Amino acid sequence: MIQQAKEILKETFGYDSFRPLQEDAITNVLHKKDSLVIMPTGGGKSLIYQIPALIFNGLTIVVSPLISLMKDQVEQLEEFGVPALFLNSSLTQEQYRQNVNKLRSGRAKLLYLAPETLMMDSTQNLLSTLTVDCFTIDEAHCISEWGHDFRPEYRMLASVRKNFPDAVCLALTATATPRVRDDIQQILEMKDSARFVASFDRNNLLLKVADKQNPLEQILDFLYTRKSQSGIIYCFSRRQVDELYADLKNNGHSALPYHAGLTEQERSHNQDAFIRDNVRIIVATVAFGMGINKPDVRFVIHHDMPQNIESYYQQIGRAGRDGLKSDCLLLYSYSDKQKIQYFINQKEGNEKEVAEKHLKALINYLEYDECRRKPLMEYFGETYGKKECGLCDNCLRDAGDMQDFTVQAQKFLSCVARADQMFGAHHIVDVLRGSSAKKVIENGHDKLSTYGIGKEWAKDQWIQLSRLLIRKGYLKKDQKYGSLKFTDEAAAILKGDEKVFGVLDRTQTAATDVARTRTSSNVENKYNEILFEQLRVKRKELADKQSLPPYTIFPDTTLMEMAYYFPEDETSLLGIYGVGGVKMKKYGKTFLDIVKRFIDENEIKTRSKVVRQKVKSSASKQKFELIGEEFEKGKSIDHLAEQFGVKAVTILSNLKKYHDEGNSLNAANILKASELSDRKIDEVYASMKKVGPELLKPIYEDLNKTVDYNELRVLQLAYLAGNK
Repeated sequence: MIQQAKEILKETFGYDSFRPLQEDAITNVLHKKDSLVIMPTGGGKSLIYQIPALIFNGLTIVVSPLISLMKDQVEQLEEFGVPALFLNSSLTQEQYRQNVNKLRSGRAKLLYLAPETLMMDSTQNLLSTLTVDCFTIDEAHCISEWGHDFRPEYRMLASVRKNFPDAVCLALTATATPRVRDDIQQILEMKDSARFVASFDRNNLLLKVADKQNPLEQILDFLYTRKSQSGIIYCFSRRQVDELYADLKNNGHSALPYHAGLTEQERSHNQDAFIRDNVRIIVATVAFGMGINKPDVRFVIHHDMPQNIESYYQQIGRAGRDGLKSDCLLLYSYSDKQKIQYFINQKEGNEKEVAEKHLKALINYLEYDECRRKPLMEYFGETYGKKECGLCDNCLRDAGDMQDFTVQAQKFLSCVARADQMFGAHHIVDVLRGSSAKKVIENGHDKLSTYGIGKEWAKDQWIQLSRLLIRKGYLKKDQKYGSLKFTDEAAAILKGDEKVFGVLDRTQTAATDVARTRTSSNVENKYNEILFEQLRVKRKELADKQSLPPYTIFPDTTLMEMAYYFPEDETSLLGIYGVGGVKMKKYGKTFLDIVKRFIDENEIKTRSKVVRQKVKSSASKQKFELIGEEFEKGKSIDHLAEQFGVKAVTILSNLKKYHDEGNSLNAANILKASELSDRKIDEVYASMKKVGPELLKPIYEDLNKTVDYNELRVLQLAYLAGNK
């Protein structure tokens, strides 16, 4: 059955290979074994039920709280030639009746339902007459009180699934802590279920946190280099959404608002405009995004602090779902923290305890000085194995940015103490710099021992230091009067027991050259932008004629590959990511004509031979043999990934097959793909010797989950090659 799944993956969806864990999870579902899949947004969760749905004889039910997303998902599947439909309150009576008739006549393989629709007696009666092979619960974290988006109606799904005893149960979510995962399996009574947890690292997202100083100017600076990109800006309140939307519009940006204060018709119109590329930016409260399947969102900005890490992770997960580089910026201020704390204080008991825990974890992430992926991954129970990711503000900053501010911190805290902790930062700075301001003189603060001891710094530098001391928890700000107060940790600085290290100015939001060019993909860095834009214009034209979102025709990744490889015929076009048989028939000629015309007009040297090799390696040799032979000629794993148009993990998989067929591989060359130290490699080899090198999970567990699966795949192959 898995071979059939691979054929569907290529012929229907146009993808060459499964992403990590997809194949394992699909195999489990096809064998009718209950499964819990935790996979980040953009990781390919939907294929885990969509492909089995095309293999099973009966119906696959997909339960989702996202009514606004269902129509989008069904349209996208129809573009792939997959028979799917949905039942929810957005349908007219006639549309609902037509979809019911299609179900009864067996003309659908997938049925999307909201929980409330599923609970209706009429729906239960309808489903009782049909064969249901798979019962899928999307956004499964909604079932747990420990999740960030608990929905009581989801608890009812445990009893409903019992109505389908022959159906496999598949629970999916992008955000679930270990405790929430346990909760999901227990509530759904998935006693013998397998659990598939993909890495929470979205390695195409650049993560940045900036101190909020002048948020409009900071956002305008950020948008300056992203004038043609789509993005979402999240705000805490409706008022803030309306104000920022107006400011962006006045500054020439294509934007629309989205919040609960708008009518349903206005919200629907604005969301559709964003999905269909009629507007670039949506300024929204957190109500926006749950129903968005748009893969080419290039940035997400948090104008205000989210309430917890789960919300933050889910919201930034709406960026870069197509795997292309995307940016996430969060503007952080102490007043935002106080605002969230105020709302937490209105809660009671367990609810307050959970909210406090969530806020503490978020603050730890925002104030972290090293790689941001470390606390983010740890929150979800995953160890981040690298010291630096190269994809967050902390890892990208210059070495000199992190400085020792202990002496200045002692001066500042001493001044706060001598002013009896009764004044705000600006007054303390005036005292330190020896100002003759009226307030300083009236309070007799020109007589303090700390008066004038800080003239070596400008006022802005001292203000930035005050923010650093608040961020690090040495000072707190009085919520009502704004005066600075000591925390218990301040004494250690004054006594000299602790040092203060940090980055003083965290207000910059504009992209750096390093950030803009980060990526190892030649396709993403070197595609022809002129051809890409021509293809994008044609895609928009075709989409508008059919009232479809442009990405349902082809995603940006597909257009980028066309603008890099320059396919000239159907064979080479079928090798492009996302081009399957159905889309080839429907759109192939249109896009080939544009590419061929561009080649002729510009005397372009094509790369179509590489693409053909990607689709059909040779009449006599299988793909794994070609990859193995090329590797043994000295080509690196990254080079082969580029040559064959696949990911490094796919090259490793093919090399392992080449090895398993009895061929030799150079272990030293394989090890060049590892980023681990020699000491760590020896530790992994010792584990493989102890538990055996064949299965990765026992090795992963034996190493206390300190080495990620991508590294283990490299070392497994090197170990096997070296011990042949």
